[in-house]
Amino acid sequence: MFDKILIANRGEIALRVIRACREMGIKSVAVHSTADSDAMHVRMADESVCIGPASSAQSYLNKAAIISACEITGAQAVHPGYGFLSENAGFAQALADHDITFIGPTAQHIRIMGDKITAKETAKELGIPVVPGSAGGVPDVEAALQVAAEIGYPVIIKATAGGGGRGMKVATSPTDLEIAFRTARSESKAAFGNDEVYIEKYLQKPRHIEIQVFGDGKGNAVHLGERDCSLQRRHQKVFEEAPGPCITPTMRSEIGEVCASAMRKLKYIGAGTIEFLYEDGRFYFIEMNTRLQVEHPVTEAIFGIDLVREQIRVAAGLPMSVTQDDLEINGHAIEVRINAEKLPNFAPCPGKVNVFHAPGGLGVRMDSALYGGYSIPPYYDSLIGKLIVHGRDRPEALARLKRALGELIIDGVETSVPLFHMLLAEPDIQNGDYNIHWLEKWLAAQFGS
Repeated sequence: MFDKILIANRGEIALRVIRACREMGIKSVAVHSTADSDAMHVRMADESVCIGPASSAQSYLNKAAIISACEITGAQAVHPGYGFLSENAGFAQALADHDITFIGPTAQHIRIMGDKITAKETAKELGIPVVPGSAGGVPDVEAALQVAAEIGYPVIIKATAGGGGRGMKVATSPTDLEIAFRTARSESKAAFGNDEVYIEKYLQKPRHIEIQVFGDGKGNAVHLGERDCSLQRRHQKVFEEAPGPCITPTMRSEIGEVCASAMRKLKYIGAGTIEFLYEDGRFYFIEMNTRLQVEHPVTEAIFGIDLVREQIRVAAGLPMSVTQDDLEINGHAIEVRINAEKLPNFAPCPGKVNVFHAPGGLGVRMDSALYGGYSIPPYYDSLIGKLIVHGRDRPEALARLKRALGELIIDGVETSVPLFHMLLAEPDIQNGDYNIHWLEKWLAAQFGS
């Protein structure tokens, strides 16, 4: 087992990893920018190293500085959290070259799944169902029109190297397609330095269902059910729950085994999430995230398993502590993402937190790096906390969420908390009757945006 782990991240996810390390008797090293010198993850870690100025490009994305921090502190492994360098194959390889363990999948698997076209081709080879679409990148408008004619409108154009909704455009006709194709390529080039795009059938009212998988790198793998992440704004998730309200035990077992089998064939190591669009009883592969997800706590809640602990174990060469037969769902869990944003336009709202009070009680978990007097810096993502609740069933989880939101106090900055109070009053949310378009339509009706 490792003696010391460096966490190449910040905020609540850095604290999450530090807590797992402490329970396992492992020393932790926090890295931070100059803007984060007073951050909670710096205070809680056993050691800390400043790796650069406020800009993430010069700090949290600075591979050389992070490797130097490992060498200075004697850290034997790096946990990347999510975001930043968590899915950077070059970083994983650079760590390996310096005999430092990357707590995650191999650089090869990150590379395969990081390219949307290669990932889709690999998924098909592994028996995972995919959305009908182009066989690879589409070079020009003429080829795009041909693909769209074959699979039928509407279609969606996606950036090969994309993520976060950038480089995505929907077309409902040949005229729309010509404009959408050029716009998607332009956005992709600007955002990712790569203008290659591909085309898929655009599903009308799908849900976003993702399957949590975990492997030991030796051909053993399990699935930990699904999460429904359909409530999204601009392709960004805001509300996640497990199990999915629309997924039956038979569906779960079937698609879960498909995914676990695929990971066994790949000899995948660590945590991963295979994301699908789900419509009319069918699953369609979107992508695979080769890291821990923001919403992993809902899976931990219903299975009673520490996914970060498991990541560390398998990275150290130990076996997984559970088998598929050990994994049984217990109750229902929901997570809402608390952002420092001002409604209704969701504008970032950094600033000083005068008072912070986390909710508590049975079945309530608050993952946050906030504290009273902390100043939220303007340089990073607006996520400032995750409120997770667990109940015996979905109605109890919803009631617990409503109660916990009422207890949460974040004074001094605007947050997205009012959004969730409004959503919990909606019959569709209470009944679990929503899809990936529901939230944006609701926001338009509420705020005209």
